[in-house]
Amino acid sequence: MTRKIFTIITATIWISFSEFVRNEFLLKDYWTAHYEALGLIFPAEPVNGAIWGLWSLVFSIVIYFLAQKFSLWQTFLLSWILGFVMMWLVIGNLAVLPYHILPYAIPLSLLEAFIASLIIRKMTFRKNH
Repeated sequence: MTRKIFTIITATIWISFSEFVRNEFLLKDYWTAHYEALGLIFPAEPVNGAIWGLWSLVFSIVIYFLAQKFSLWQTFLLSWILGFVMMWLVIGNLAVLPYHILPYAIPLSLLEAFIASLIIRKMTFRKNH
């Protein structure tokens, strides 16, 4: 049980780091400008960061369970679709997705989901010898 928790926490740390770098350093100006154009304030309070931390944990748990049934590539693609494509469809439908971030967000999110899947696969299925 400890190994499972450590695996999920390790993937959560990677996902949280990736999300933070992408959205705070690389894309923050796009997000804030888009929200200002909508007459909104981009949600950046500590509680929002905590919710993204929870999202990272849930995403890691989903990847962990997918990895039990699927190959690395299947786990990666399914997790990316469930974690990102579904989110972008929802926030696009709500008109709060700045579409011009997608050329940056898509490859970075693919990398994030792949590395998280790889972490979980390697830590879960590594040989004990």
